[in-house]
Amino acid sequence: MGVVIFSDIHADAAAAAVFASFVRDPLFPVIFGPVDLIVNLGDILHRGHHPIEALEVILQLSREFRLVSVLGNHDHAFLNDIPVSGSDEASARQHGSPLLVFFHEMPMEWVHEGILFVHGGPLDLGTQTLRLKCWQRLSHSVGDSFTGYHYTASMAFEALGRRGLSHMVCGHQHSHICCRKLPAGIHQYPVQFVPRHIWPETGHRIETASVPLDMPALFRIGGCHGDEPEFAYIDSSVFFFIRLKTMTDS
Repeated sequence: MGVVIFSDIHADAAAAAVFASFVRDPLFPVIFGPVDLIVNLGDILHRGHHPIEALEVILQLSREFRLVSVLGNHDHAFLNDIPVSGSDEASARQHGSPLLVFFHEMPMEWVHEGILFVHGGPLDLGTQTLRLKCWQRLSHSVGDSFTGYHYTASMAFEALGRRGLSHMVCGHQHSHICCRKLPAGIHQYPVQFVPRHIWPETGHRIETASVPLDMPALFRIGGCHGDEPEFAYIDSSVFFFIRLKTMTDS
């Protein structure tokens, strides 16, 4: 099964539209494989100025593909009227109550074929806001923080192992990383993007970094916002980090 994964659109309707157009493009299955499922790892809301338009893009994708969504920390904050950083007054004015319907009863996590899909982290730490799975942050340190509870890769693998799971895919921190559990210990796998194709529709350069699924791994994907949105694709044997790179940059 081929699964497309995205996270952290943050009300950037333009980036959402570019992402959606690429997934629909006939070139996508040629490069990666079939799109059997799309997983939204959360944070459609906040920071950007076009939440309704971004949400409409995602809703349209859900009419064309099977779409599963989990709650992000900004989505959780919006639902519960919790103030968070990063949104200016213009952004706040665009976030209104009609958006609530989409996020009603959205789960914190989703498990599929041995993979945990979650916005932040895998730990069951109770109901305190910053310890919820959508607020947790992968880190080198451990403990509570005003940004969310920090956990290590070792803690994540232990939590996955107790549930009989082998992989986790998360977002939240807007930067890509891969940690693999080797017999000798946990190793940070280098995520090195290489050019694959030029996307004729927009002129973006399609860059990918592939990781074999031959051992337990944690995958954190970059944010699907801005001029160079990032997302991912996973099948039964390979995980692809994907970036649409503007051609004006080297």
